[in-house]
Amino acid sequence: MIHADPRDDPSMDSQLIEQWKSGDERAATTIVERHAEALSRFAVRLGVTEDIDELVQETFIRAFGALESFRSDSSLRTWLFTIERRLVIDRRRAQARRGHEVAVEDAHVATEYDALDSLVADEASQRVVDAMARLTRMQREVFLLRVQEGRNYREIAEILDTTEGSARVHYHNAIRAVKEFLDD
Repeated sequence: MIHADPRDDPSMDSQLIEQWKSGDERAATTIVERHAEALSRFAVRLGVTEDIDELVQETFIRAFGALESFRSDSSLRTWLFTIERRLVIDRRRAQARRGHEVAVEDAHVATEYDALDSLVADEASQRVVDAMARLTRMQREVFLLRVQEGRNYREIAEILDTTEGSARVHYHNAIRAVKEFLDD
């Protein structure tokens, strides 16, 4: 089931951004409080296993440094997810350049999905996790952004730097693959 997070209210974020731009430091704290948990969840779902707090902090540092350029075409949270995803990609590239193997393995998928727990009985939870582990990285990211974070296809496309049509196709294929696995 797709749900909207009340902490992802664009009008509230717009007010906070304006307050921060006018010098109210408390607005920045409120922005962090509103979005840090979602960024941590998203990092885990991207396969990040270490230094998640550092990644979330770096995301906010980058965001506040570029807040003047935020256009409000999408929600603040969508923009933050985009920044964080790019940081994850940059980290992986840097590790690969240093000679570390940084392949994204299916085993990196988070094994706890609170939103999915409400969709399936407890005894089926592991089967859903197993099904998601079989998805491609892109299918898994689209699926999680749509189901877990309640993002629309336009936002998903922006976060994943793809097209809206591609996001729809990946979501459709992910749903089909998960259903097929669960039907077996």
